[in-house]
Amino acid sequence: MWKLNHTLLLLLFSLIIICSKAEEAEKLSTKECEKLGFTGLALCSDCNALSQYVNDQELLSDCRKCCAEDSDEYTSKIIYSGAVLEVCMRKLVFYPEVVSFIEDEKDKFPSVKVQYAFNAPPKLIMLDDAGQHKEHIRIDNWKREHILQFLKEKLKPTSAV
Repeated sequence: MWKLNHTLLLLLFSLIIICSKAEEAEKLSTKECEKLGFTGLALCSDCNALSQYVNDQELLSDCRKCCAEDSDEYTSKIIYSGAVLEVCMRKLVFYPEVVSFIEDEKDKFPSVKVQYAFNAPPKLIMLDDAGQHKEHIRIDNWKREHILQFLKEKLKPTSAV
């Protein structure tokens, strides 16, 4: 009897591992993730944090399909050529930190362009050398200092642009 239960337990455990690996392998495109509402939720640790507050397995599964592994090597090595700060002009009043960055700090980053788009939440669209959109990061709740720090770390120095 114990051997049968042990075998069933091993089989169940193996099935869980296989299913989780298959789920991890299935990643969604940036556009698909944006449609699901995961713009700016880039790291898998964010999904783990979300699981502490949300008990919706389908939502958490979608989150994991849109996240990037949290390895320091992976995240620290990515450097972009430029960025677009996209925001709705009418909604700027709700984002004083973004306004402060645009007015006081934006000139320090010549490779960052401000683009006004109707009804768009504030986000940074990170660009590669060819000017292609590589990553979208929502910055709704970021402080001005966070925007500055992120751009200093993630943009090529202005002499290289």
